[in-house]
Amino acid sequence: MWLLYAAGSAFFAGVTSILAKCGIRSTDSIVATAVRTVVVLIFSWIMVLVAGSWGQLETLDGSALLPLILSGAATGASWLCYFKALQIGDVNKVVPVDKSSTVLTIVLALIFLREGISLPKAVAVAVIAAGIFLMIEKKDVSASGENEKKGKNNWFLYAAGSAFFASLTAILGKLGISGVESNLGTAIRTCVVLLMAWLMAAVQKKSGGIWKIPRRELLFICLSGVATGTSWLCYYRALQDGPASVVVPVDKLSVLVTVAFSYFVFGEKLSRRAAAGLTLLTAGTVAIALL
Repeated sequence: MWLLYAAGSAFFAGVTSILAKCGIRSTDSIVATAVRTVVVLIFSWIMVLVAGSWGQLETLDGSALLPLILSGAATGASWLCYFKALQIGDVNKVVPVDKSSTVLTIVLALIFLREGISLPKAVAVAVIAAGIFLMIEKKDVSASGENEKKGKNNWFLYAAGSAFFASLTAILGKLGISGVESNLGTAIRTCVVLLMAWLMAAVQKKSGGIWKIPRRELLFICLSGVATGTSWLCYYRALQDGPASVVVPVDKLSVLVTVAFSYFVFGEKLSRRAAAGLTLLTAGTVAIALL
């Protein structure tokens, strides 16, 4: 059953990227993140009430809350990086870099969660890494570096930061929900993300931009929040019952959903190199799920 939850997480995560891209055409990414986090927070606490896990709050101690809080902080950092990268870069370029968190997560799961890795699984990880490498266009990275020298925003660095913090999120999240109902764990983490997002908006004096968001973009931002909330609920339910080294790669198959929608919605096409990388990424991920 946890594998189905992981697949559901992948689908809704893929939809999230497209909806978010539609919602930040003219809206600042930090402002958009702050707004959509409110939607995710409401959604997650409604699920807590429906699941009846509200009563567990009284039994949570520091050892259970700390990993959840740290996981939420890592998620907030990942979100801020990811949506900034989405705002200034193409979806098909940003998403593969973000998905490189798969490899790092598997390594961290091996070290901190003592999840063993067999030779076939190691080969599958190598295939995933090769696929990600092929999907990252060298010319884009070079151009990104030139932009940085000129003082412009660098989508590649933001995407890489998103991948790093996403891997920390998975490990800390796994530790934090070992004895906590997954819906409640998601809601607690979202509170931390909300605090981070609004703090960043306040520090950069962008809170006032909320009232200037076009209605159409606001709709897409809210829908992306609903998709994110659904993805999270599936993801942490899968993490609670299944191994992180398998759940995370399956979740990263969201790239398939993203690539498909980006083609039809934004007209973004994959190069032959990127298509070959996507094939390797998919094959490696499926292999890990079956091993």
